[in-house]
Amino acid sequence: MSKKLLDSDFLKRLERLSINIEKLMNVGGGGIRKSRAKGSSTEFSDFREYTLGDDLRRIDWNAYGRLDRLFVKLFMEEREAFINVFLDCSKSMDFSKKGALALELAAAFSYLTLINMDRLCLNLMISEDLKISEVLGGRGQFNRAVSFLENSDYKGKTRLDLALKKKNFPGKGLSIIISDLFNEGNFEEILKFLAFNKQEIIVLHILSPEEYNPRLGGSVKLKDAETDEEINVELNPSTLDKYDKVLKHFIGDISDKCKKYGGLYLNILSNETMEKILFEDLIKRRIIK
Repeated sequence: MSKKLLDSDFLKRLERLSINIEKLMNVGGGGIRKSRAKGSSTEFSDFREYTLGDDLRRIDWNAYGRLDRLFVKLFMEEREAFINVFLDCSKSMDFSKKGALALELAAAFSYLTLINMDRLCLNLMISEDLKISEVLGGRGQFNRAVSFLENSDYKGKTRLDLALKKKNFPGKGLSIIISDLFNEGNFEEILKFLAFNKQEIIVLHILSPEEYNPRLGGSVKLKDAETDEEINVELNPSTLDKYDKVLKHFIGDISDKCKKYGGLYLNILSNETMEKILFEDLIKRRIIK
């Protein structure tokens, strides 16, 4: 990916937003952190090592004098969220701008995580494997997040369930899945695994306009983007009506399963703008605020 994912003007607009951790706590019930207010309490809680982008005013210089290492103070009203973004890198995601939009969404959630001083880990689901970034913290590490995403590639098939189950979670957190969910595995197994690992769940389900509402007609040859398998289909009104019913059941089943495990689900079309998705749809669903 050579195109810059998000321009500086758009990032400035994102400064006004944050991931709605409090909402997710109420939905999932487990809770990630007490408050978004950083350092507002005078009651000390813990230390962690300084990372690029942290507030220099919160460095404990006494600890530095003793240990020759930089640490920042955490307070009772702040408990950092650990946010994982899982990106489907299958070949079907390369169709009709689905992949480009997925990368932009992953970058936007990365930025929102880092500017709010939470922890970020990016995960690329490739075939049955998982390519995992380092743990990032602080706005100064956003360029590292972008570089990791820009090195992704859409190819082959992906077994999302097998890939995601290779993840080791350090504790409670938030997991965001970005995918078209065209997957041979059992999607419910993914949700079970995340819930078992005390993850709040957001599923961003991206489909193309052509997949959502096919405009084809007559005798056509369809080719599977991931397997190269071909099939001849007569696209008459009856076939298209059956397709519409199957698609609605597919979307409805995913949405119902997300609700079952306390997750939040959003269906997105690949021709929608980031403006609409972030500043309208995600705010309306109270995923961000």
